[in-house]
Amino acid sequence: MSEENKVREWLDRVSDERYNTDESNGLLVMDDFDDCIIGICHRFHDSFVVYDEKKVIAKLIERDGMTEEEARELHDFNQLGGWHGDHMSGVTELPETDEGDNAE
Repeated sequence: MSEENKVREWLDRVSDERYNTDESNGLLVMDDFDDCIIGICHRFHDSFVVYDEKKVIAKLIERDGMTEEEARELHDFNQLGGWHGDHMSGVTELPETDEGDNAE
């Protein structure tokens, strides 16, 4: 099973267990970025999928051949800059480790 399918199965399972629904409780995901998901954030009357911002930027650079500046501009304007409805996803910036990679 691919990593993307594993992530989708996990999202469905968490939604089924927590909300007793087959429709992921309306959780919105960014198409083709499942490998950048780091979890689901739950807060009062809301839940949303959370992505690792550095992985999203890296994917835009690698997949679409963008420069870092182009990737950040697209990400800031299209992914962060719009309201995509209730339960829209969020991103997080993780602290750097001594090696310069995201802490895990």
